[in-house]
Amino acid sequence: MSEEKIQKYGERQVRSVWDDLREEWWFSVVDVVGVLTEQPDVRHAAKYWSVLKTRLKKEGSELTTNCSQLKMRADDGKYYKTDAMNVEQILRLVQSIPSKKAEPFKLWLAKVGNERINETIDPELAMSRAMETYLKKGYSEEWIRQRLMSIKVRNNLTNEWRSRGVKKGAEYAILTDEISKAWSGMTTKEYKNYKGLKKENLRDNMSDLELVLTMLSEATTTEIEKQKNPQTFAEHKEAAKSGGEAAGVARKAVEDRTGQKVITPNNAERLNPMKDLLEGAIEV
Repeated sequence: MSEEKIQKYGERQVRSVWDDLREEWWFSVVDVVGVLTEQPDVRHAAKYWSVLKTRLKKEGSELTTNCSQLKMRADDGKYYKTDAMNVEQILRLVQSIPSKKAEPFKLWLAKVGNERINETIDPELAMSRAMETYLKKGYSEEWIRQRLMSIKVRNNLTNEWRSRGVKKGAEYAILTDEISKAWSGMTTKEYKNYKGLKKENLRDNMSDLELVLTMLSEATTTEIEKQKNPQTFAEHKEAAKSGGEAAGVARKAVEDRTGQKVITPNNAERLNPMKDLLEGAIEV
């Protein structure tokens, strides 16, 4: 855990910590329960959570089994092990709490679930939703078109990897880092840290040039995969490095001609007047 933070919900506080390894926030369950059920203090919130845990176990829910215990600072300034959940688990927890404050979350979750089902049937709806979301965040239509194109380029690459037996997850991440290091000099995580990001999508925080060079590196890697037809993971890594290096040459050429660095610490907050999507969902 690399950072702790107090989240505000009205006048109430919710303790949270950032897991740098898994790249996600974890929230104090007692604090969340206390807020949603309007308990007068931590002791009453802990008692409510204890009763709720017993009920969930009887119902066969795996939520309590998957709940983690993390050290969080208490009112006395000391750190104690506290039940904690990530965002997905917290949203599931909300569904089990009969509360007026929880009801808006439940309605929002039902709405989102219905939208995702419809998008599975008609993928074009997902593209329209993405366009609308980016516009609300303050991105220009030109940037959005580039971003949607980058998704297509990325999908073309992952399709090549999948067809050649590369495993989704860890192996995709390793190859992506090879591409990133070759053109930008940084792994994906190092790039995100450079821009001061945590859970945010790196590409949503890139300038036009950064995004274009990312697309070039992945499109080139896709073509190399097609031409070289790598059979081993080591050969895939070599193809990824080669594709990234091609974009790296382009980056240096741009910097030589403009006298400006392509890669900057600027993120979307500095590039665009955007709002946080989750924050907006909570307000709704």
